[in-house]
Amino acid sequence: MRSLALLALPLLALAAPVLAEPGLPDEASVAAALDAHPSVLAARERVGAARAGADARAVGPHELTFTGSYTRRSIDLEGDFDEFDAELTRAFRLPGKARLDRAIGTHQVDAAENLAEDARHQAALVLAGHWWDWLEASAAARVDQRAVGNLETALHAVERRAELGDASLLEVDQARAALGAARVLAEESVGQAALARARLETHFPSLALPAEAPDIPQPDIDPATLERFGDLVIANSHEIAAAEAEARAMASYAERTRLDRMADPSIGVRLFSERGGAERGAGLVFSIPFGGSHRAALADQAAAQASAATAEASLARFEVLETAQADIADARYRLAAWRRAREALEAQMSALLRQRRGLELGEIDLADLLLAERMTHDAFRSEALARAAAQRAVTMIRIDSHELWLAD
Repeated sequence: MRSLALLALPLLALAAPVLAEPGLPDEASVAAALDAHPSVLAARERVGAARAGADARAVGPHELTFTGSYTRRSIDLEGDFDEFDAELTRAFRLPGKARLDRAIGTHQVDAAENLAEDARHQAALVLAGHWWDWLEASAAARVDQRAVGNLETALHAVERRAELGDASLLEVDQARAALGAARVLAEESVGQAALARARLETHFPSLALPAEAPDIPQPDIDPATLERFGDLVIANSHEIAAAEAEARAMASYAERTRLDRMADPSIGVRLFSERGGAERGAGLVFSIPFGGSHRAALADQAAAQASAATAEASLARFEVLETAQADIADARYRLAAWRRAREALEAQMSALLRQRRGLELGEIDLADLLLAERMTHDAFRSEALARAAAQRAVTMIRIDSHELWLAD
């Protein structure tokens, strides 16, 4: 049974720290993957649409309008006459409306740009989630596969002892059962890792992935840094900026609609010719609609929408504040859980060494030792999963604070 001592040695390597960016993909590859993501591309196109809309608002909705008519008149005893008239008119915005139209366009572009940055932010969160799913599943698979390898070695040792009459067939069966259970778990974890990689490749096909998932290093972040990241989550939030820009746009639109209760006048010139040119003339034409209850209702509607947009901007700030606090709380307890898992692993390793010594002295039987080996394997697995969860939480708050992948 000395060969069972090999079980924990390779697994210890999984907990060793890595001196690098905590298990993350290359930043240039991430940037390219985010830029190519459909949600980011769509958001950028919406920025172009908002800019075109702002240009249209700055120019104004009014254009030259040409109207004309031609008639052939027949008068008894006088004959037939060609007659025509033509008008060229254009409406003009009343004072204050052009300024508000430009303000609306500016705020809408601001909102669209912030929404585009927030779309990149959300895509980064999706990428990080799939990335850590892959690393977490791969770490568990490595633990399980190494456990299988060590139990295979242990089984061979027990079978050899049985051949020499130093071990019973019961002990051989126990070793085989332990190996069978480990193989089942290894098959499941390898499949989970393959599934996680497939999802990552499907969502981000342009992201260059290594052949094997990198090891998960030990988390290393202090509480003061977490608090600073939490403050940056709020300060750098494009969600808040977009909501506030949309509120400003709606406020300007409400004011614009209020002014539009007095409709824009139309001014133009008119040329006419009657009785075959015997009567000719030119003049100015002027028209203005009289606003009524319809325009008043539209103004009330726009004012209510502006108030709703202001409330939504406040809601966005609450939601981002919640995200910041949740990110900090999540990172704190994940880090604490990983430290406890690390301590439990060390304690289990100590207990395992004592039980191995007990088997050598004949104080315990193989079943007790196999149980201890399984508990040690579970401890290694729990520590790897807790380490992955802690690193995931740290990555998420770094993305939300724009400290990672989203430098403005």
